[in-house]
Amino acid sequence: MTRRETLRIGNASGFYGDRFDAVREMLTGGELDVLTGDYLAELTMLILGRDRLKDPTTGYAKTFLRQLETGLGLAHDKGVRIVTNAGGLNPAGLATAIRELAQRLGVPVKVGHVQGDDLIGSGQWPEGTLTANAYLGGAGITACLDAGADVVVTGRVTDAALVTGPAAHWFGWGPEAYDRLAGAVVAGHVLECGTQATGGNYSFFGAHDVRRPGFPLAEIHEDGSCVITKHPGTGGVVDTGTVTAQLLYETGDARYAGPDVTARLDTVTLAQEGPDRVRITGVRGEEPPPTLKTGLTRIGGWRNEVVFVLTGLDVEEKAELVRGQVEDALDTAKARPAQVRWELARTDREDADTEECASALLRLVVRDPDADKVGRAVSGAAVELALGSYPGFHVTAPPGRGAPYGVFSARYVEGAQVPHTAVLPDGRTQAVPAPVRTRPLAPVPPPELPRPLPAGATRRAPLGLVAGARSGDKGGDANVGLWVRTDAAWRWLAHHLTEARLRELLPETADLPITRTVLPRLRALNFTVTGLLGAGVASQSRFDPQAKALAEWLRSRHTDIPESLL
Repeated sequence: MTRRETLRIGNASGFYGDRFDAVREMLTGGELDVLTGDYLAELTMLILGRDRLKDPTTGYAKTFLRQLETGLGLAHDKGVRIVTNAGGLNPAGLATAIRELAQRLGVPVKVGHVQGDDLIGSGQWPEGTLTANAYLGGAGITACLDAGADVVVTGRVTDAALVTGPAAHWFGWGPEAYDRLAGAVVAGHVLECGTQATGGNYSFFGAHDVRRPGFPLAEIHEDGSCVITKHPGTGGVVDTGTVTAQLLYETGDARYAGPDVTARLDTVTLAQEGPDRVRITGVRGEEPPPTLKTGLTRIGGWRNEVVFVLTGLDVEEKAELVRGQVEDALDTAKARPAQVRWELARTDREDADTEECASALLRLVVRDPDADKVGRAVSGAAVELALGSYPGFHVTAPPGRGAPYGVFSARYVEGAQVPHTAVLPDGRTQAVPAPVRTRPLAPVPPPELPRPLPAGATRRAPLGLVAGARSGDKGGDANVGLWVRTDAAWRWLAHHLTEARLRELLPETADLPITRTVLPRLRALNFTVTGLLGAGVASQSRFDPQAKALAEWLRSRHTDIPESLL
C-alpha cells in the first residue's frame, strides 16, 4: 500500500445499531486508508454481558460480522484497513469468526485483536457485577497494525483509541508524542459518533439538508492537526458548528483524559477551510493519568411502568384520582415496590381538534429487587381500575410483568495492573507497556472571560435563538455544552449563563452539583450535572435516560437576551 503524507481515516458506526450500509458506503464513496467502527456504549456492555451469560461464545457485535460479508472484500481490494471495537466482551471470538468468514469468501486478510480490558475475573468487584472492562488506549491497535494486520478487533477501548492507534502506526509516533496524540484524540472524538459530526442531531438542522447525512472522515497530518470532512456527494454538512457540537458531546473538564494522552480541549482551534472541510489545529496534550477508568455493569433490579391517558377536562383531578387508587391498591396488597414514581406530562391542548392532542399522559414507574413486586401486583392494580376510575380511562399499552434494569458505575484502577495485550495476526502475543509518564488530573484554572456586552435593551426569548447545544450521558452524570457563532454572542453568553442561571432554567438540576467549563476558543460553555441520570442509561431513571434532549430543553427555555443579538 502506498503511504501518503496524510492519513484518511473514516468512521462507519457510532453505536451498535447504526446504519447497516455505512461500511459499504464508506468503502465505495471515496479514498480511505483506515475505516473504523464504534459499537460500544455503557448500555451495550450490559446487553453483551447478558448475551454472554446465555452463550459464552457470543459477547460481540454480530452486526459487524454481517457487514463484513460485503465489506471485507471491498476493503481488501482497496487496501483499507479496518479497526473496530465490535469485539465487545469477546474480541478473540470475533477475530476467529472474521478469519472463518475470510476463508469462506476467499479474501486473504490478516486479523489481529486486542485483549486485557476484561477484568471481571479479577475478583475485586461487588457481588452481582456482570461486566467489568477497563478503557484501554490505542497502543495495542498500533502493535497489531505494525505486525501487518488488515483487520484489528478490540474490546473496550476508548472511542478515540480507534483513531490514535492507526495514527501512531501511520506516522510512527512514540508514546510521548503528546501534542500529536492529543490531536488524534480530538479527531477521534469528532468521528466516534458518526453522523453527529455531519449534521445529525444538530441544533440548527433547518439550515441544511440533513435527511441522510454522510459519515465523517478525518485527514490527519503528521503534526496531529486534521481536517474533518466527508465523502463527496454525501448528505449533511461539515462546518465549525457541527464539529463544535460533537466536540462538546459527553465531555467534562477542559482536560479530556484518556489512556494515551490527556487532550486539552481549551486549546482546540477550528477554521472553515472550504465547503464541508473544517481544520482542527493547536491541540495540546499532556501525560495521561496513572489510572484507567473501568466500567462496571450489573442487574440492579426489576422495573415496570404504566402510562395512563387523561383526556379533556379536569386533567389534574383525574390524575389525582387514579394515583390515589393505585397507591391504595398497592398498600392494601402489601406489595408496594421500593420505588414508586409518578410524572404527569401535560401534552394536552385546550379545545383540541384531535383526541390525541386533547390528552395528557400520567406515567407510573416502579422499581424493586423483587420481580413479583413490579409485576402482577402493579399491573393488577392498574388494570382492575379500568371500569372504576376516571372518565375515559385507558392506558397506552397493557402493563406487563416487568423487566430487569441495569446499573452502570465507574471505578479507577492502576493502569500498570491491566494486562493490555496485542494478539498479532500470527498468533503471537505482545504486552503493551504502561505509559512512560503519567500526570494526575487537576482542574484547569478558569480562563479570563471576554468583556461583557454594554448594557442595552433585552427581550425575553428562547436561549436557542442565539445558542446551539448538545447533551449526553456519562454514567449517572449528564453534560450539556452550548456554543454561539459570533464574538458578540460569546461576550453575552459567557457572563449570562452561570451555574446559578442553569439551575433556574433547568429546575431538575436545582439540588445537584454542577461544574461549568469555559472554552473561549470554541465560544462554548460545558456544564456537567452530577447525578441527573441516577445509575445510568440502563436504569432508565429519567424520562430521557441518556440526556439526549437535555440541550434542546435548555435551548427552549426563555431568558433575557440582548436585542442586538436577536
